[in-house]
Amino acid sequence: MVRTRFAPSPTGSLHVGNARIAILNWLFTRKHGGAFIIRIEDTDRDRTVPGAEAQIGRDLHWLGLDWDEGPPLDAWPHRGPHGPYRQTERLTLYREFAERLREAAAAYDCYCTDDDLRAMRERAIERGEPVGYDGRCTKLTAEEASAMRAEGRTPSLRFRVPEDRSVTVADSVRGDITFETDAIGDFVLLRADGVPTYNFAVVVDDVLMEITHVIRGSGHLSNTPRQLLVYDALGERPPVFAHVPMVLGDDRQKLSKRHGAAAIAEYRAEGYHPDALVNYLSLLSWSSESGDEVLDRDRLIEEISLDRIGVADVVFDPQKLLWLSAQHIARMPLDALVHAIRPYVDPELPVAEPVLPVAIAAIRSHLATLGQVNEQLAAFYPDRAAGQVPAPESLPVLEAAVIQLDDVAWTEDDLTATLRAIGKAAGVSGRRLYEPLRLALTGRSHGPPLAATMLVQGRDRVVAALRDACAEARIHANSPESTR
Repeated sequence: MVRTRFAPSPTGSLHVGNARIAILNWLFTRKHGGAFIIRIEDTDRDRTVPGAEAQIGRDLHWLGLDWDEGPPLDAWPHRGPHGPYRQTERLTLYREFAERLREAAAAYDCYCTDDDLRAMRERAIERGEPVGYDGRCTKLTAEEASAMRAEGRTPSLRFRVPEDRSVTVADSVRGDITFETDAIGDFVLLRADGVPTYNFAVVVDDVLMEITHVIRGSGHLSNTPRQLLVYDALGERPPVFAHVPMVLGDDRQKLSKRHGAAAIAEYRAEGYHPDALVNYLSLLSWSSESGDEVLDRDRLIEEISLDRIGVADVVFDPQKLLWLSAQHIARMPLDALVHAIRPYVDPELPVAEPVLPVAIAAIRSHLATLGQVNEQLAAFYPDRAAGQVPAPESLPVLEAAVIQLDDVAWTEDDLTATLRAIGKAAGVSGRRLYEPLRLALTGRSHGPPLAATMLVQGRDRVVAALRDACAEARIHANSPESTR
């Protein structure tokens, strides 16, 4: 069975870069009927942000990325037989695997301090030699090691990289990539405080959680040969690797939390459709054979394929995401859209709850995000800043409207029919009919359908506004300026 994992660090909010990785893993897993696992990589305690785990959980749920195993996140409980799912709760497991490597002579104690390593690096740079660990602790005698412990030095555990070997990464996206072990150098598995490094912890976790596919960003490609060496030393079978291209900003720099990547929570606050983010972030890596760009989750799950992922880095386009959000909003059933949009409606706007669906139906084609609703709803109400005075020639339309609307049933269909009757009574149609009425009601020459505008404003407001407009038009018609 396919088993994938998404392993964020709780060092801040989920941003579009790592959300994209979560989406690809989730889609691939759902296509193959597998298990999608959340694992929290929280060993960098200095950078851990309180509340970040819960926020990550909320963001994943908003995106619709449910998981089959994982830790308790916010209101969602722990589930799964391969826990714990936080690395800080798995330290005993890492030590057990470290002992396996020590006993197999694949790892050794390293007593070098940070100052020793810094000096080693500086000497290598001065000599023009490759920067890496020089293996000095592999030559320590038992007496020398004992003397260092007596000094108070606590050793780290370092992996013994085989010399003169090649390591080939069989990558599902990029093909076979070969690395020489002489360029890798012995690397640390467990720090002196017993906390594992990334390249060790990720192998132990993926082994114990039975991960079959690792889909991650190409920035991790350089880590993969080290991890393969650890798999080999443990006698474990590695997963299938797929390193997807990086997402870049407009300046061609990697998009990240530190460089321009917006948090998923920001898109939620602005009212982007979550399916638009899943759609867009997925298609940053691959494209549909159909050429379609607006794809729902079922289509994405059906069509995703590691074979269709390219190797070239891709540029994040905010306008394309905004366009996709508009497309997904346009496809929502009206009742679902009204439900989703209610939290964004300004309570100070005078739109009444019973006519909110009518208003939303009238403006939905102008919404790219749910947060734009108030700007669009404002078009139903008078624009006092416009200050447009009804022209004298509009008086027949306005007077006919006052008469025809006096006792009409206040439904959208009845109002639509009444507008035709007003035009017939005044002998006008088209713009000559609608523009005077719209100006009288909203102060604008353009806006939502006029029948919907009337229904949203309500009978009393509409009739009062039209009577006022009639009075203003009469005054203007009788003014000296109008008779010259």
